[in-house]
Amino acid sequence: MYFTKRQLEVLDFIRHFVAHHRVAPTLDEMASHFQVSRITIHEHVKALEQKRVLKRTRNRARSIELKEAGDASQVEARLILPVLGLVQAGTPSEPFEAPEEFDFDGWIRNPGDFHLLRVTGDSMINDHIDEGDLVLINRKQSARDGDIVVAATPDGEVTLKRIYRETNRVRLQPSHPTMQAMYYDSADVRGVVVGLIRRF
Repeated sequence: MYFTKRQLEVLDFIRHFVAHHRVAPTLDEMASHFQVSRITIHEHVKALEQKRVLKRTRNRARSIELKEAGDASQVEARLILPVLGLVQAGTPSEPFEAPEEFDFDGWIRNPGDFHLLRVTGDSMINDHIDEGDLVLINRKQSARDGDIVVAATPDGEVTLKRIYRETNRVRLQPSHPTMQAMYYDSADVRGVVVGLIRRF
């Protein structure tokens, strides 16, 4: 059975809520706990229903019931990370959302700060990052010189490059024998590449 990180958290919350209060939580209570909208929680609950780990009666409050296999301690769960879109390994381009998911179970301990991007272009080919590969991004906003980062340029475009801070400017360096570095007054780090899944 495959679950996203949030679905596992929702399952665990329901299990502990029922154990403590002897009744199921409402959608509003779950939304408040996770600090998301009621609609978002409804979608998670609906997905868990479809995976047959819980059931609920329509139009009744506190009607959620965990099935035996829905106990979070008994679920054989796998972690799914989102692929949030494309990142250009070439000239900077505007990012866009392209919903997709990838099974990343057992690869990282704390998945909350990570997502995946699919690479377009070949400017990072000497770092063995090619068209169609997936890069695992740690969503931190700081990077060391030489790190491969997702960088936003002052005009709002996004690119995948090595970053170097020089006097009064930032150099975004491709890893391609025929491509030149790009220089900007500043660039915002949107994440650091910490892993690669090759497309074969």
